[in-house]
Amino acid sequence: MQGGDLLSRTAAPATSGSPEGRAVMMRQFELVERVKSYDPNADEDALNRAYVFSMKAHGAQLRASGDPYFSHPVEVAGILSGMKLDSASIITGLLHDTVEDTLATLGEIEKLFGAEIARLVDGVTKLSRLELQSDQTKQAENFRKLVLAMSEDIRVLLVKLADRLHNMRTLRFVRDPEKRRRVARETMEIYAPLAERIGMHEMQDELEDLAFGELYPEARESIRTRLAFLKDKGGDVVARILRELGETLKEGGVKAELSGREKSSYSIWRKMQRKNVGFEQLSDIMAFRVVVDTVEECYHALGVVHSHYHVVPGRFKDYISTPKPNNYRSLHTGVIGPERQRIELQIRTREMHEVAELGVAAHWVFKQSSSPRTETRQYRWLRELLDILEHASDPQEFLEHTKLEMFQDQVFCFTPKGDLIELPRGSTPVDFAYAVHSEIGDTCVGAKVNGKLVPLRTALANGDQVDIITSKAQTPSPTWERFVVTGKARARIRRYVRTQQRQQYLDLGKAILQKAFRQEGHDFVEKALSEILSTFNAQTFDDLYVAVGEGLHTGREVVHALYPPKPDARAAKVVPLAAARGKKGENAVPIRGLIPGMALHYAGCCHPLPGDRIVGIVTTGKGVTIHTIDCETLATFAETPERWLDVAWDDDASAGAHVGRINVTLDNEPGSLGSLTTVIGKGGGNITNLKITNRSLDFFEILVDIEVQNLRHLTNIIAALRATPVINSVERARG
Repeated sequence: MQGGDLLSRTAAPATSGSPEGRAVMMRQFELVERVKSYDPNADEDALNRAYVFSMKAHGAQLRASGDPYFSHPVEVAGILSGMKLDSASIITGLLHDTVEDTLATLGEIEKLFGAEIARLVDGVTKLSRLELQSDQTKQAENFRKLVLAMSEDIRVLLVKLADRLHNMRTLRFVRDPEKRRRVARETMEIYAPLAERIGMHEMQDELEDLAFGELYPEARESIRTRLAFLKDKGGDVVARILRELGETLKEGGVKAELSGREKSSYSIWRKMQRKNVGFEQLSDIMAFRVVVDTVEECYHALGVVHSHYHVVPGRFKDYISTPKPNNYRSLHTGVIGPERQRIELQIRTREMHEVAELGVAAHWVFKQSSSPRTETRQYRWLRELLDILEHASDPQEFLEHTKLEMFQDQVFCFTPKGDLIELPRGSTPVDFAYAVHSEIGDTCVGAKVNGKLVPLRTALANGDQVDIITSKAQTPSPTWERFVVTGKARARIRRYVRTQQRQQYLDLGKAILQKAFRQEGHDFVEKALSEILSTFNAQTFDDLYVAVGEGLHTGREVVHALYPPKPDARAAKVVPLAAARGKKGENAVPIRGLIPGMALHYAGCCHPLPGDRIVGIVTTGKGVTIHTIDCETLATFAETPERWLDVAWDDDASAGAHVGRINVTLDNEPGSLGSLTTVIGKGGGNITNLKITNRSLDFFEILVDIEVQNLRHLTNIIAALRATPVINSVERARG
């Protein structure tokens, strides 16, 4: 018996019903006919079997609306058929909830419908299970799984988007207001941007507007009320504008199809937020579309419009010569059009219009030469999400980086060879380097923009030609994270910092343990530590070293766990100040060149340099801060001797650049500051910061940070400064 015969309702297409009202369920034969209308070779038998199987599996289950649960998969299949997807996608839409919500199994589906359908259903099922979790971490994990699934087959995402669209259309029936808001927020933050990224603008607009209505119901109602008022006041202004536009284009020799509409409530609200203006100040709330046959006619139509109406400056965008990352192509322009109305125009061909409305689904079907996997490879942004996934430390970080990737407007730049690179607005040469290739980003040392050398934090503009300068000796700088804007760049930099930080914690922790064993009179044998790994919640020796390096455990704690002290043993005396040395001693932990923000830090109060007598202060979770032995700050740690660490400079510590700080008193006369900088430069120092702290009629005092190799280097510069006539006094800064 046909499943459709069991239904008594009058059938209508699943996507024809308004999302504001309850949709009428599509019958079995109607769904099959709809698919066959655009794909005569569709597997009619499999579609019929899937319809009946899903209906029987869901049985008497009901949705929150009171409708039979089976209406949901039918609606999802209807939405997918509206995209003209292949029969495998339609069948997946019908079956996508059976494994999760009924007694049906994946093995049963594979036996009845084949491995391809089972794989697609499994992909959607895994996502649905994760979606049941409400906290942020689970939402992030859900999104991570989604990216993995759609990288295998983009149809998983298409089914998921159709599923989410129907759930949003019926969201008002969910009684729990917090759950409604969570689903709406997730839709706004994840699913609508994903729909935009694969070019499905119609679905994106509906998802955003439905989520907007749930999250900001008063704002949406206010905008809709104002739109209705304007419509009543101006009559059918859209029809009048279309009529005049059509006549203008016809007189110019352009044959075109025209359509016009008011922008969605969410689109208007977002523009009000972005421009910080009220509704009354928005004059471009109407959008009109001109569809022609060829690319040449697009530019012809643009010329006719621009020659007839005043152009709004800065509103023209050519997405035909430089398409968006989702392959969206169109000409956009703003003009003061008919009836002195400010309007937006989109000019495109019919093929471009299909891609604009359906995105990836427009390229989809029935290409014998390609498969879903090859279709996916067209999307560079998806490859970048996978790259971020590989380098992010956890799902939460992945979600953060991918939101950066999806939410920002685009800027188009070029390589020296003329290749186009799309980036979010505000991107820097470092973002550009990582977009070209991860290795180029990692080894980037400088950049030329339009032939001119610029700082790496420079914001790129549309049309910039960017030439990245690389060096094999370069590694990512932790400071880059402060100005990069792409998720890929930030994920790569964070991964490098984490790796380097762990290695420094590891080396430091191992040195601390070796010193602690010597002080307690024991030989350091790594294998012996295996007995106490579980005591410190460590899986490996490296984990234990890292924990000690981070300051989570002291070296003495580890030694005493392995060799418990005798009850009558006298506690070891700790004399922190005497432990500091000017050169490396037997028990001192060696300090090499440090990377800012890693496991070891130079104290900002005393700016220690190689050659200074130093001591380390352990801070839980942050590693060790290096102070000079005479630093006044050390007095605050006198009551916690267990935090003191005996450290000394390693022999190669002078190889890198270190910052020394000096206080200078200058004569207040022309040229004195020039004399100061000249002397420092001739002495081989590099000024990294300069601040005037006090100024009087005769003198002014300056705080200067200078990059030097070691203490001797700074001392030589100070001596040269003292010999300069315009310099009254020079002292090394303390505190």
